[in-house]
Amino acid sequence: MLIDLSGKKALVGGGSDGIGKGIALQLAAAGAEVFVMARNEEKLQAVVAELDDAKGQKHGYVLTDFNDLEKHKTVLKDFFEKHPIDILLNNTNGPQPGNVLSKKERDYQVAFDLLFQNAVIASELALPHMRKQGFGRIINVSSLTVKEPQDNLVLSNSMRIALVSWSKSLSAAVAKDGITVNSIMTGYFDTERLHSLMEGQAKQQGIPLEDVKQQRLESIPSKRLGLPAEYGFLVTFLASDYASYLNGASIPLDGGLSKVVF
Repeated sequence: MLIDLSGKKALVGGGSDGIGKGIALQLAAAGAEVFVMARNEEKLQAVVAELDDAKGQKHGYVLTDFNDLEKHKTVLKDFFEKHPIDILLNNTNGPQPGNVLSKKERDYQVAFDLLFQNAVIASELALPHMRKQGFGRIINVSSLTVKEPQDNLVLSNSMRIALVSWSKSLSAAVAKDGITVNSIMTGYFDTERLHSLMEGQAKQQGIPLEDVKQQRLESIPSKRLGLPAEYGFLVTFLASDYASYLNGASIPLDGGLSKVVF
């Protein structure tokens, strides 16, 4: 099976590093024209320089801050007016960790804007072109905490569940237009975000960082962290014609970590 995304344009949120970068690299390798989106211009420029352009693609980047909702909305509107997108990857930086007793009303609003509203706005802007041409792919980076909430990630738990539920509704509404909407329930991947969370856990529990890392690895049946490139493999498949009947799904990508059957 050879996946060829030549002629397709993709917008990848959080594309400056980690999972987002891994996705962008794989989409470009499959022939898509890729725009990566984040707030660090130096990192964005470096990623664009790495993207495969063997099929004549002209890649680019979108400089924006997901935490500034109104300004981000303006940036997105300007971008979509010039660049109709076939493949939208909704992905942002994660909210601050913490349990339910440590968070206040304002924290939930900030997390809602970051994880839910940003994805809704981008999806709504992408849909007119997708519906007109009869093809589109909206893919959400979610988390295994949607089905197995973690006490120290209450903001992420709550908002990602809302996004997955909204995405399921959207998938049914646009399926007749040749558009699929799927979510990936992310496990433990070798990223700066995960390492930051592990450092916080080690400090909170007063144990060595290496002990925390080992606990994580032991909890994964595969006994290793996922690689960003492996995330990109799944997204590239979901973005292709081969996945045209896969719609409204929440797909675990976690090395077998999740214990929930359904």
